[in-house]
Amino acid sequence: MKYQPELTCILLWIEIIASIIALAFYSKTKKTYWIWFTFYLFVIAFSDNFIDDLVFFFNIKKQFFYAYILIPIQFVFFYWLYALKSLGKKKLFWSCIILYTMSFIPIELYFSKLKVVYSFNYVIGTLLLMLLVFVEFRKQIKNDDILEFSKNKMFYINIGVMLFYVGTLPFFGLYNLIANEVDIWNIYYIYFLVSNCIMYLLFAASFIWGKPK
Repeated sequence: MKYQPELTCILLWIEIIASIIALAFYSKTKKTYWIWFTFYLFVIAFSDNFIDDLVFFFNIKKQFFYAYILIPIQFVFFYWLYALKSLGKKKLFWSCIILYTMSFIPIELYFSKLKVVYSFNYVIGTLLLMLLVFVEFRKQIKNDDILEFSKNKMFYINIGVMLFYVGTLPFFGLYNLIANEVDIWNIYYIYFLVSNCIMYLLFAASFIWGKPK
């Protein structure tokens, strides 16, 4: 569709803007674990904007770079942020890490090559993240802090993660089927780009209005 290149360009710029905004609040987050969120945003923005240079440097295919490096970084970071830091559940964090790591085994054993980067392990990773999103929402609702949700950094992050990761799960989980339906694929891909843009805008908002604890 004609809007896809423009949305892709907008997404790359939004990632850069989000990382710059995060850096602008460095003085407020440098003594908290939120400083790692700043580093995370820079890693994602740098990787997506210089992906061609990175795959050339590491001599690796783009899909493998995403499947085995960038996407695992994203899931592991959010498992750490949700389970370990926000929820304070160490066992839940390690359970997510182990289950996600094990999800790579079927790919290595039963597939001769990775045809689609968003495959079985991506679905497992997203389902685990969906669980954490649900638990985080429940925590926010039960806590009196919900009355001041606009100051809660996790509120913005949770909305963004839900819109993108949970919202695009059918797209990636049923990718092989959807790929045969061009119109449906285009609609889902537009949603993928738009929700990704919104997610990073919400990440930026978490620094502007959210208060680090």
